[in-house]
Amino acid sequence: MIVVTGATGQLGRLVVEGLLAEVPAERIAVAVRSAEKAADWAARGVEVRVVDYDRPETLAAAFTAGDRVLLISGNEIGKREPQHRAVVEAAKAAEVGLLAYTGVLGGDEASFTLADEHKATEAVIRESGLPFVFLRNGWYTENYTAQAAGAVARGEVVGSSRDGRVASAPRADYADAAVAVLTGEGHENAVYELSGDVAWTLAEYAAALAAQAGTPVAYRDVPPAEHHEVLVGAGMPAGFAEVFVDVDQAIARGDLARANGDLARLIGRPTVPLADTVKAALSV
Repeated sequence: MIVVTGATGQLGRLVVEGLLAEVPAERIAVAVRSAEKAADWAARGVEVRVVDYDRPETLAAAFTAGDRVLLISGNEIGKREPQHRAVVEAAKAAEVGLLAYTGVLGGDEASFTLADEHKATEAVIRESGLPFVFLRNGWYTENYTAQAAGAVARGEVVGSSRDGRVASAPRADYADAAVAVLTGEGHENAVYELSGDVAWTLAEYAAALAAQAGTPVAYRDVPPAEHHEVLVGAGMPAGFAEVFVDVDQAIARGDLARANGDLARLIGRPTVPLADTVKAALSV
């Protein structure tokens, strides 16, 4: 059985749909908090296992011996280490055949705060003795293009990464990599540094917006404190804005620029270019 945790999130849904295109539905299970949100998959033959990362006792029945499990990192920053540990312990008790984890590009070398819980989770997985795969995902292009229309309306992109580069890819590319690992062979104990084929700057992103929209869009680089104020003023919660600004500083240092081709090799094609994701975002 292939089991996907956190399956109703943005990445998880793409993974499950990708799996359904490759293997029979009866070979797929989703471990989710809400059965209702997974009802569409249940109707198609996917097994739904209701779990709660914060209630370890619910994880006991989430996995069975030999399962291939994808642990998609939780979205509650600050709570993820104990949540992930509970999942790993349940997977170990069940003697799953493979545990894949969506971490962050760079792993132990990543210098931004957001990476800390990922590093801790990888350590727990290694200590478990389970066969593992680390899918160290780079930045999602949608982290920017989700606000593409607003940036075009304002005529500017605001950030604090200076001329740092981001080798991003859309979520669908990372989902395809997870599907390749879960349905393929020979990935045990592999570490994949996943990123887009081309690294770009925020100035280049602004230029891509302008080219697609047919209107001027400039990049305005500001100090980190001002960047935080701009994000909070736009409605982003202060805590998340702090994380986003911290990542921008990491981008300025080059943490998210590495483009080694692992992602393209896993999915068997080039990663989707920035311009294509921009076009899709502005066509909605």
